[in-house]
Amino acid sequence: MFIVLLSLAERRFWRVWRRVFSLSWPVMAEQVLRTLMRTTDLIVAGFFSPAAVAAVGLADIYARFPLRFGIGIGDGAIALSSQDTSADATANRNQAVSQAVLIGLLGGIPFILFGLLLNEYAIAVLGALTEESAMEAVINYGSTYLMIIMISAPAIHTNFIAARSIQGTGDTKTPMYVNGAVNALNIVLTVSLAFGLGPLPELTVIGIAVATAVADTLGALTFLAILWSPRSEIQFVAPRELVITKQLMLISWPRIAEGVTEMIAEFPFNAILLAFGTEVNAAYHIGRRMYQQVASPLARGYGVAANIMVGQSLGRNEASTAYYNGIAATSLSVLTIGGLCGLLFFFAEQFVLVFTREPETISYAVGFAQAYAIAALLIAAYLTLAGSLRGGSETVVPFVSRVIGTFVFLLGFTYVFGVILGYGVVAAYVAVVLDFVFRVGYLSVVFYRRRWIERGTSMMRERGSFEEQSVED
Repeated sequence: MFIVLLSLAERRFWRVWRRVFSLSWPVMAEQVLRTLMRTTDLIVAGFFSPAAVAAVGLADIYARFPLRFGIGIGDGAIALSSQDTSADATANRNQAVSQAVLIGLLGGIPFILFGLLLNEYAIAVLGALTEESAMEAVINYGSTYLMIIMISAPAIHTNFIAARSIQGTGDTKTPMYVNGAVNALNIVLTVSLAFGLGPLPELTVIGIAVATAVADTLGALTFLAILWSPRSEIQFVAPRELVITKQLMLISWPRIAEGVTEMIAEFPFNAILLAFGTEVNAAYHIGRRMYQQVASPLARGYGVAANIMVGQSLGRNEASTAYYNGIAATSLSVLTIGGLCGLLFFFAEQFVLVFTREPETISYAVGFAQAYAIAALLIAAYLTLAGSLRGGSETVVPFVSRVIGTFVFLLGFTYVFGVILGYGVVAAYVAVVLDFVFRVGYLSVVFYRRRWIERGTSMMRERGSFEEQSVED
């Protein structure tokens, strides 16, 4: 009997894994191109100077704020879209998506004002611990780069929200096609505008920002056209359901705050690294880019798949299936990405050489790259567990885990051991790993307790997506 049950369990596991992979591979492909786009930015900037690399890296810290806003509202949209699609509550789903897109467009206005009015100050404040002469070129490049990116904030928001809304219906291929084309265009424009290829002007580092803004705007217009099409499963409607508005914000604000707090911690963290030297700061951005290019797309793809599958299971009121799907998705994520960790660790120097030939920068960058290679296994588990919880409308727990991990370990440990106790950049290497050790442990306990299931189903009852009924044990 035990052998039969084990066989059935294994067959069920394989079925779930196939479903996870079918949903996640388009997201992975999309993320590979997106991270390749950001990697291209750093490579192109490296052709000009270390100051150009630092400028792009520092400006990207602020540029991630609109990115996080779009991801946050998008996570609210995908949770409601997946749950209501499975529950056949199409009216609620259309309301959720329409309201999310509108919030994204209006939410871009403050970022535009920030980019126009505070761009120079924003870059300069990060170099407060650095000599003024060393920061002059970084400020010149970084402030203009930041202004251009911030102007495109509404488009950034729309891209993420629309893509997540469509993915919630189980269609992960359409966003892949749109974002794949947009990211490919971005790469071509980056190289062409930076070096002045063909009839295009030579804009150096500024060309990188222009390429990104143009590509994001075209992507947003494409997504809006798809959602407006009568062939779309999702239809735009006039926003009027305040219960859905409330739930969107309840799900989204911890996700937005999660990213914002991490970005806030990045400011002093980058300031500490700049105090160690401009080469150390450039090395950090290069070393982290290796993880983001190779392992991060896979982990994010699994996270989105887990979000969809858990949300759709709850939409069918199948609590035990939602829990099982989360476990299966996490195990697949850890197993597949774990195999890459060794390659990332042992070939770190070869990867770093793609970005820079400066001997001192290479040494530090290899250290950061190897730290992220070790952390990659933990990050895989963290992102998939977080995706599973978000599928159940639970976004507070990942927020808390990130706040503690970021401030206590990434920032706190680096400052205490790196600055006060004098261990220098080595403390930053260790902090990268400790951050995710804590996050995975915390999320695992919360996921096991299953309180997130009741949260998701109770919110569905509140907005009328299905009639009140007992949750499956």
